Amino acid sequence: MAEQRRTRTQRASSHGGRSAATAADPKGAARAAVEELEGLIGHHSEGVSAVRRTDDGWCAVVDVLEVPRIPDTTSLLAAYEVLLDHDGALVEYRRLRRYRRGSTDQ
Repeated sequence: MAEQRRTRTQRASSHGGRSAATAADPKGAARAAVEELEGLIGHHSEGVSAVRRTDDGWCAVVDVLEVPRIPDTTSLLAAYEVLLDHDGALVEYRRLRRYRRGSTDQ
């Protein structure tokens, strides 16, 4: 896992801070959103829960592990909305909510 994180960081830094992933399709947009967000906030992503095309590019919701705890069910996660342009470059991000792992939406 740490190896994957290191590889992503090295790829992003080798492109002058630009994401190595391209946002040509939803899968590429999701990868670009994860890379851009992890590079900025320094937390590991758990996954992408939504991706949609917008007029200006892409919008993705990335779930991030913010506070790891033992047991794992008490860890705190956050959902971030990440806006990308058509090239996969970060335009804006914001935290939508923070929640405990395993909690359900109300």
